[in-house]
Amino acid sequence: MKALLPLALAVLMTTPSPPLSAAPVPPDAARKPHTVKAPFGATREDPYYWLRDDSRKDPAMLAYLEAENAYTDAVMERLKPLQEQIYGEIVARIKQDDSSVPYRERGWWYYSRYEAGKDYPIHARRRDGQGVDALSIQAANERGDFAGEQVLLDVNAMAAGKDYFNVGDYAVSQDNRILAWAEDDVGRRQYTVRFRNLETGETYPEAIEGVSPNLVWADDNRTLFYVENDPETLLTVRVKKHVLGTPVAQDALVYEEQDDSFYMGIGRTRDDRYITIGVDSTVSSELRYAPADDPRQFTVLAPRERDVEYDADHHGGRWVIRTNAPGPDGARATNFKLVAAPSDGTSRAQWQDLLPHDPAVFIEDFELFDGFTAVAERSQGLERIRLLKAGGAQDYVAADEPAYSMGLSVNAEADTPWLRYSYTSLATPATTYELNIATGERRLLKQQAVLGYDPSQYVTERVWVTARDGARIPVSLVYRKGFRKDGTAAMLQYAYGSYGISMDPAFNSPVVSLLDRGMVYAIAHIRGGQEMGRQWYEDGKLLRKQNTFNDFVDVTRELVRLGYAAPDRVAASGGSAGGLLMGAVANQAPQDYRVMVAQVPFVDVVTTMLDPTIPLTTNEYDEWGNPEQQPFYDYMLSYSPYDNVKAQAYPALFVGTGLWDSQVQYWEPAKWVARLRDLNTGTHPVVFRTNMDAGHGGKSGRFRRFREMAETYAFVLDQLGVADAPR
Repeated sequence: MKALLPLALAVLMTTPSPPLSAAPVPPDAARKPHTVKAPFGATREDPYYWLRDDSRKDPAMLAYLEAENAYTDAVMERLKPLQEQIYGEIVARIKQDDSSVPYRERGWWYYSRYEAGKDYPIHARRRDGQGVDALSIQAANERGDFAGEQVLLDVNAMAAGKDYFNVGDYAVSQDNRILAWAEDDVGRRQYTVRFRNLETGETYPEAIEGVSPNLVWADDNRTLFYVENDPETLLTVRVKKHVLGTPVAQDALVYEEQDDSFYMGIGRTRDDRYITIGVDSTVSSELRYAPADDPRQFTVLAPRERDVEYDADHHGGRWVIRTNAPGPDGARATNFKLVAAPSDGTSRAQWQDLLPHDPAVFIEDFELFDGFTAVAERSQGLERIRLLKAGGAQDYVAADEPAYSMGLSVNAEADTPWLRYSYTSLATPATTYELNIATGERRLLKQQAVLGYDPSQYVTERVWVTARDGARIPVSLVYRKGFRKDGTAAMLQYAYGSYGISMDPAFNSPVVSLLDRGMVYAIAHIRGGQEMGRQWYEDGKLLRKQNTFNDFVDVTRELVRLGYAAPDRVAASGGSAGGLLMGAVANQAPQDYRVMVAQVPFVDVVTTMLDPTIPLTTNEYDEWGNPEQQPFYDYMLSYSPYDNVKAQAYPALFVGTGLWDSQVQYWEPAKWVARLRDLNTGTHPVVFRTNMDAGHGGKSGRFRRFREMAETYAFVLDQLGVADAPR
């Protein structure tokens, strides 16, 4: 249901699975009468509603989940050697003592690094000085020379003895002395804020619980702004401020959002002049600002208005705003434009165009510098960076491959001619470059180390598929050199297709195991994402959601027709809203897929959206519709995976969830699997794994999550029936 930046699933190959008769017997969940009612009178019977327990303590429910885990253990028992092989291959490609590219801010260089064999990062910094730069710090880290390093957070030590641990955000005060961070040891995304003095090492006694991982310091170096969550719905509802040394119970309320369809976030502007409070729904935005040196009174930059979205930053004595607001002619800037407003702006009447709307180019983001503006855009389904220079000159950052992903990297300081940007493709590991806007010089700062990998041995391409309604869908593919499109290969197809989130063709190390065994990996850039601009998103939501599912199936059929895969050797995967995609496609076109993976899948659409007490539901009305209104109810009911399971043969399915998931509640996939067991007439196995100690993103720690991946991959590969060793 909720947005999750999804991890593309790789597959390996092994021998065919034995007939179902050799497998253990799956659990059979009890059926109990329960009627779900809509406000306008419609009713539906839900015999598995009893599996919902908000406390996560019901013995019968827990027993069922444990029985499903035991069944999955039994099914996967013979595949343990393959799981270990997969895990070994994934981990062998990782440079375990790696570090991020350092960036400079207020006289310090910040970075994160890993130590060999450890799951969590160490967040650290070094003081700026003569001869100190990003490359010299990286070289020192490579040598294991940490002299002069100040450790901010050793997350390995913090996570010791915990099944789950995450540091969601950390922020250093403007005088570089006090560290605040937000930690979660459950996985439900309810964070606790703590404080440390970086000069003395003292950890302060204050602890602020039930907050979002979003922290901003005021200029006095004593006041921290944070966002408080509603304890039941987990919505970001209040901005508060805490003054060090005072009781948390006395923290002052700064702003409270009354509309439960809005999310909330806080920040500082590019020039550090203002603290901002931004609220956003699917179709509307509003930003407030206050002086960072005296943040007592917040001013609205432009009042919210339905179907008008904007985000803003301040630099050079003006606001620069990305917006879809209509111009003087009343035409909406569907793909967004850039406008400017005065520092004391309070209404849209003050906005003046900087970069006009272009119906063929979608503006995603921007970064302000002293002498130029960098604009992240999309054109023809590919990302690019436009450079707006002084005097009106424009230029673009070059790319080297037909299908790639490019975006703005960490640019912490504005007074520099150097732009940092990221570049990757399905064949090229994540790369960070630095481009001098004045001279054109480009420096390679870092490329992801992938041990044993030679990018010259892989080919990436972009193809276009015409959907059943005439829309042209871009598809990114990668395979090993020498691959022949003869219609015999196995293929994994991945997509997401919701919330306007674009699934760009980025490098994914586990996929290499797939490619080395002759397989094809494909990303379908289907409607519901934003790869082709804002209209691409609009055409895959609300009463047009069926386009998302049709696009995915049409891509599969065309790739099979073109010879990229055998018709009986296609795997599909998706997570969260991509899990909804898997569920809908499994109901509508089961014959096109041999095996599917649905991780934390949003599959009980109508029941969930009818219940505003479920975390984050009310924020989703403009994405899926409000089923309290019959037209949306009927449409959502037509594709909701749980409601449309029927007596037919389904592909093999691996379904995963986390007991503490705050975004897609565990009971949705639990109910879906129970109903599949009732009605599935096929012989392919359905397994359901619940992580009893994790939430939406699975277990924490870089190695633990690879254990989970290996289990999933082993199931998929076994079902595809291909060779189990690289060529």
